[in-house]
Amino acid sequence: MRRGLWLGGVAMALCSTLAMAAPESLLPPVFNDPAPAPPPAPRAAAPRPAPAPAPAQSVPNAPVPETPLLPPDGVDGVESSLTTLGLPRALPPLSELEAMDPDEFNELFGLKPEYDIPPGARRAVSRVGVIDSREGGFPSQALAGQPAALVRAALAGTRQPLVSRWGHILLRRVLASRLDAPAGMMPVEFAALRAALLNRMGEGAVARALVQDVDSANFDAALAGSALDAYLLTGDVLGICPVAQLKGDLRSDGTWQMARAICAAYAGSTRVAERDLTRTLQSGAAPRIDVLLAQRYAGAAGEGRRNVTIEWDGVEELSPWRFALARALGAEIPPALRSGAAPQYDFAEVLNPAAPLPARAAAGDRAGGRGVLSSAAMVDLYSQLWADPTVAEGDRARAGTLREAYVAQDPAARLAAMRSLWGEGDAYGGQVLTAYAAARLTPNESYAADAPQLIAAMLAAGLDRNALRWGPLVPEGSLGWAMLTVAQPTRSGPVGGGAIDRFIGDDGSAGQRKSRFLVAGLAGLGRLDQGDIASASGDLGINLARENAWSRKIGRAAELGNPALVALLAGVGMQGEGWDKMTALHLFHIVRALDRVGLGAEARMIAAEAVARG
Repeated sequence: MRRGLWLGGVAMALCSTLAMAAPESLLPPVFNDPAPAPPPAPRAAAPRPAPAPAPAQSVPNAPVPETPLLPPDGVDGVESSLTTLGLPRALPPLSELEAMDPDEFNELFGLKPEYDIPPGARRAVSRVGVIDSREGGFPSQALAGQPAALVRAALAGTRQPLVSRWGHILLRRVLASRLDAPAGMMPVEFAALRAALLNRMGEGAVARALVQDVDSANFDAALAGSALDAYLLTGDVLGICPVAQLKGDLRSDGTWQMARAICAAYAGSTRVAERDLTRTLQSGAAPRIDVLLAQRYAGAAGEGRRNVTIEWDGVEELSPWRFALARALGAEIPPALRSGAAPQYDFAEVLNPAAPLPARAAAGDRAGGRGVLSSAAMVDLYSQLWADPTVAEGDRARAGTLREAYVAQDPAARLAAMRSLWGEGDAYGGQVLTAYAAARLTPNESYAADAPQLIAAMLAAGLDRNALRWGPLVPEGSLGWAMLTVAQPTRSGPVGGGAIDRFIGDDGSAGQRKSRFLVAGLAGLGRLDQGDIASASGDLGINLARENAWSRKIGRAAELGNPALVALLAGVGMQGEGWDKMTALHLFHIVRALDRVGLGAEARMIAAEAVARG
């Protein structure tokens, strides 16, 4: 009712012939429009005509007619003055004005703001990111002088997950750094490409933080798309609303229409939201399941007037929209649909506070093995599971086993618990989960048979010093020895060819992949003589001297001493669902380039991971 009265007041004001004052600008002078032309000189009053002789029956002292309020050019003059004020020439009927949503109304009357934050709080679109060089990020100018086409190709071309956990962590760090855009690339495009890659990596939380470093007024369609995916992957359905409300015309697809409608509902325009979602459903702009989820979510804003039944019949694919809204609404996702979804939904699950705790823990091993979660974060997650009395006993069993691995009084009992965790679910994720438990175990000959697993667990979390304590207990040429040989920070001399030969001879991995990775890693770190490289390469059928376009690019970036570009190109070379997709040649060039630009720790951990998982 209040809005109707207000609209009525607007209509009356527009019909009035009284002068209207333009609103005062709150922007600093530099943002003002050009100074308006000086007002025309006041029109001289028309000479009053001489009064006509009064008729005989006139009333004494009758008032003289006033000058008309309309200008001499009549109604056209009024319309011209309204147009100057930015108002429409023809107003829609009051019923249409009342039915408009706020965006339509503001657009009609030119009231839509360009910015949603005050001038003093606006940020330049430069050095966008989450961490700076003092916090472990790369220098802000790291990519500023690099060819835009190369950086764009590296960001857009990394489409698959990375085989290496440590490669994932390194790529996430460079993408999250506060960086200036390369010369020739618009900063907003640079932010959009980085956020999109983070989303593909399953790093929705980092992508969300990245896009939030850009003011809504500076968004374009690509950045809006990356931001919407990031918000959905983190369960923050309303996070896109500042952009959707300020720049609603950035996109016209069905998902964007539904997002705008939901934002309208939570801004108080529930009827408008219901109308727009009905139109989206009727037009087929979005799949039925997506609109039903949107209607249920918008209805929760407070004025929903009908029940919405979520029907998954015929739905064959999970999308960020379906995943986020279903989790937020507590709607059960069909098990077949969930189990067949891409890995990124596991990573989204583990970070989504709306997801059930057992589901988050179940996805934790995969997320930890990929690099989305740290070992400490995995332990924290299982601790929550153990401490929650509402969780079923069966769902808490793994958390209880993990507790034994850390706090059991008998070291043998701790090791037995670790073995159990390594054999369940994602094996490498289990090693990441037990990294600190393995580090607490004192090296002992009794546990020598488990040394390779313990060493791999510690190196999964970067605990190389703890792992090196097992060096005296692992025979030269064994798997444990191989991992420590590439993981040790320094070495006084090259690795002997005899030890390499023994490792190759005992290697039972598919295609002797572990041996190939060991030779490639040691060669990349400069820990093998050229003669031994040639001999081992010949035995294994590999050629580390071969070059291709990618190897020349990463090699050149290393020559120029640019660690950020090397990290991006390393990500390109580590794509794949598993280590069977990695070649010794790619590993050699990645390890060598990283080591040459001062990223030796990452080079050593990637090489050790390759040997452990090959």
